[in-house]
Amino acid sequence: MIPSAGLRTALAAATGDRIVYDLAGIGERYAALVEELPGVAVRFALKACPVDEVLSQLAGQGAGFDAASPNEITQALRTGVPADRVHYGNTVKSDRGIAEAYRLGIRDFATDSLEDVAAIAAHAPGARVFCRLATSGEGALWGLSRKFGCSAADAVLVLTAARTAGLTPAGLSVHVGSQQMTTEAWQDAFEQLGEVLETLGRHGIRLDHVNLGGGLPALGYQDRHGRPLDPPLDKMFAVIREGTERLRELAGGTLDFVIEPGRHLVADQGAIRAHVYRLSSRRQPGGERQHWLYLSCGKFNGLYEMDELQYRLVFPTHPDAEYVPAVVAGPTCDSDDAYDSEHARVPVPRAVASGDPVWILSSGAYATSYLTQGFNGFDPLPCTMVS
Repeated sequence: MIPSAGLRTALAAATGDRIVYDLAGIGERYAALVEELPGVAVRFALKACPVDEVLSQLAGQGAGFDAASPNEITQALRTGVPADRVHYGNTVKSDRGIAEAYRLGIRDFATDSLEDVAAIAAHAPGARVFCRLATSGEGALWGLSRKFGCSAADAVLVLTAARTAGLTPAGLSVHVGSQQMTTEAWQDAFEQLGEVLETLGRHGIRLDHVNLGGGLPALGYQDRHGRPLDPPLDKMFAVIREGTERLRELAGGTLDFVIEPGRHLVADQGAIRAHVYRLSSRRQPGGERQHWLYLSCGKFNGLYEMDELQYRLVFPTHPDAEYVPAVVAGPTCDSDDAYDSEHARVPVPRAVASGDPVWILSSGAYATSYLTQGFNGFDPLPCTMVS
């Protein structure tokens, strides 16, 4: 992905480390998503970018929010969206959290267990619940297959118990895994949803919506060898359109759909301006000499996902340079603060010097969410918005 003109200008103008968001670019990505998936309501996964200006941009274009805590709910409501465009999408909730969300006006709650249903019934009487189905997570960089979701058989038990407890069994949800790279994962999810809908129908439970969760990929990441990942996004959209139509027919034409994109909307529209600490060369215990590029920004102050992702680096003061392969690492005194040194090598200008700027592209997702409060004394990144 080539950064927008506004993003490039802001990165070039920055004299210190920061993360820059292109609000217009986020708006354009949202508009494109709505056009690709007509009739599917968008609930932005707030955890991907809990930045007020970003949330306001999306809310102004009609998005709602997937929130995972009362604090996120409060932040979402500050944008002015009505409470019925916000749902409590976390299946992990305390009694206090459920009661606080209910007090704030939230009436739609994710669930995946009988115990959670009982808690919702006690602290959010009459609420609507949607049950999350477990998926394999195959094909995604983060599978999300263990902590959340229940089996198809349990989903029937959960929604039946919800009805008995005076709640409204309103929907089903899935999550195919974060940064999903295959169409097969979506196809499998729709097959699973269809089977459960049919089973629920035989139990007299008619749902009003299906939540398709997150998983839509960003487009600007690279693999460990610096090659674009190139997810088949157009084919994914086609599978989703076909799948929603099929489920609507199965439900008699009355089913609504929700999707919860996070990184798909913001990752490629954010970039970090960092700087070089040092490019060094040292021999490893096995005898190989390696170059190491130490940056001012790493796992604990903006690049938490560097265990799985290879971001594209731009060295604006070295447009035409001789490059050497280097392991990229952050500034902290922690050995995990680096790309996998056994496999990942990034081309780095041999002449790069301490203090030179570095642009880290497609880093807009989760960069602000995972910022620590100064691990090892390194400050979190400030934000700049361009529009």
